[in-house]
Amino acid sequence: MNEPLKIAYSPCPNDTFVFDAWAHGRVPGAPALDVTFADIDITNGMAERGEFDVLKVSYAVLPWVLDDYALLPCGGALGRGCGPLVLTRESANAGDPASLRGKTVAVPSERSTAYLLFRLWAAAEVPGGVGDVVVLPFHEIMPAVRDGKVDAGLVIHEARFTYQDYGLHRLADMGEHWEATTGLPIPLGAIIAKRSLGAERLRELAEAARTSVRMAWDDPEVSRPYVLEHAQEMDPAVADRHIGLYVNEFTADLGEDGYAAVRGLLTRAAAEGLVPPLGPDALAFA
Repeated sequence: MNEPLKIAYSPCPNDTFVFDAWAHGRVPGAPALDVTFADIDITNGMAERGEFDVLKVSYAVLPWVLDDYALLPCGGALGRGCGPLVLTRESANAGDPASLRGKTVAVPSERSTAYLLFRLWAAAEVPGGVGDVVVLPFHEIMPAVRDGKVDAGLVIHEARFTYQDYGLHRLADMGEHWEATTGLPIPLGAIIAKRSLGAERLRELAEAARTSVRMAWDDPEVSRPYVLEHAQEMDPAVADRHIGLYVNEFTADLGEDGYAAVRGLLTRAAAEGLVPPLGPDALAFA
């Protein structure tokens, strides 16, 4: 148990902000971490293969991994006004879901929460359905839409703040649709840990994650070098907006509304045949 825990999370500002104190040994009593950086589509695959002790994954992948991993009640990304966007080149299509009928849409992953939210939105709002769905790394999606390689793109992360730089237009906000139809916050990314670590260890990990979040809030400047080191040349102001949007009260504790949002998303997705159904206690924490 003295070996560092193997953890993988993204280099995005919200993750580096959340884990900075823990990763650098500043959380009292917390286990040491052996950190690997990987985009969430990669960590989703790691979880399905049972790799690593702790992972940041999409909520959408939980139905495939909860036999081996437990959902931690903190550390993830869930909130309001932070949903994925569907973008197009054509300003005339803004606000017109029907314009996507039969069109090609680029998405960051078919096992992502963004994709589940998109599929649920499209089933309700796009008569006749979209056409082909192609998977691209999220940083390639906006250039592909701009260059006409695809008709539209589903974007996440800081793309909410930068899409206009590519001359693109917002067709729809998946989060707005989700919140309007459910009243619940938007579940995006989860922190999971191997059940084989044991209930006591899982509780320790949850407390370490929660403490790391609170330490980052108490003194945000301490985490700034770590955040910007891994922010892939992101404008510091954009990084700050990214953190402000995705690190919130649900990061410290999912709470009743957070768990309701996760159950709601996965129950709706299962009803559409997008994911396997969850067992009644699948989300229960140690």
